[in-house]
Amino acid sequence: MTAALNAIAVGALTDWGRRRSGFKSAWYWLFASFLLSPVGLLRLEGITAPLVIVSLLLLAKRPVVAAAVLTLATWIKVWPAAVVLAVVTVSPRRRTVVLTGAAVSAGVATSVWLLGGWQFLTGFVTEQSDRALQLEAPITTPWVWLATLGHHGTVIYENFAIATREVSGPGTTLVASLMTPVMFGTIAAIFVLMLIAQHRRADAAQLLLVGALALVSAFIVFNKVGSPQYMLWLVPVVAVGVGTSWAEWRVPAVLMLAISGLTTLIFPIFYLPLIDGDLFSLLLLTARNALLVVLFGWSVKHLARLPWAAPGREVLTRRTLPVGQGRIDG
Repeated sequence: MTAALNAIAVGALTDWGRRRSGFKSAWYWLFASFLLSPVGLLRLEGITAPLVIVSLLLLAKRPVVAAAVLTLATWIKVWPAAVVLAVVTVSPRRRTVVLTGAAVSAGVATSVWLLGGWQFLTGFVTEQSDRALQLEAPITTPWVWLATLGHHGTVIYENFAIATREVSGPGTTLVASLMTPVMFGTIAAIFVLMLIAQHRRADAAQLLLVGALALVSAFIVFNKVGSPQYMLWLVPVVAVGVGTSWAEWRVPAVLMLAISGLTTLIFPIFYLPLIDGDLFSLLLLTARNALLVVLFGWSVKHLARLPWAAPGREVLTRRTLPVGQGRIDG
């Protein structure tokens, strides 16, 4: 299933071989997928990531299909909701996107109810609320250093209920309780920046992609939970961005490849040494998390610049469109 969806994503990026400008983004997607293959083949992100690519590329010509695919991806793993927010903010077809998403969601909810699983419908929210700081989350890095250096009262332990490693130490309970509101506050601020850029008539295609990258990276940087598969949340947006302009997306593209390589070194290769307090493994984790913060900073800085890049421009250029032709509103 993963291989088939990746093939469809490559076909969409290249317009099934007819758009040579999409070859670079297709190769980029394949290489990043290779770097992240341990999680791409073991986690549901291997399914949702190519679906998000297809959705972004279909948005201009087939907004109903794009919205349906994006909504299904969100029900598989919640992270595409960040892309949905970017689409609803930017696209003039937002009513079509919202209505399609509502219809698909109603179908999913009805199916769950008919199959007797109604009580689990919101499990993706309730299960996360009580979690502590996870080992690999960027915000947890200072406490991982404390645990590695033998600080009294700071430990890495296994949460057997959900089979993950978490960190406990001075202030971790307070920080864990604050991260969710901080994350949503950051997302709200990014949403405001997107509205300002849209009001200033910034390039809609770039606004969609940069805004989506900022929102998704905020989901990771300010999350108390951090898993290696989360890196596959970022690659689809960057891959589509590479297809619009390598010059404009060179920095996040290179950062994302470095993040992907470091992520696979951390998990699964050096994961057990990391748990045991190995300094080299911790340096890999620190470097990866620092690059995630840099990527988030790039996306927010670029987003803040968009309103002033070309004020008053209404017509999108052919070069910047994700699908290579036509307006984003179809």
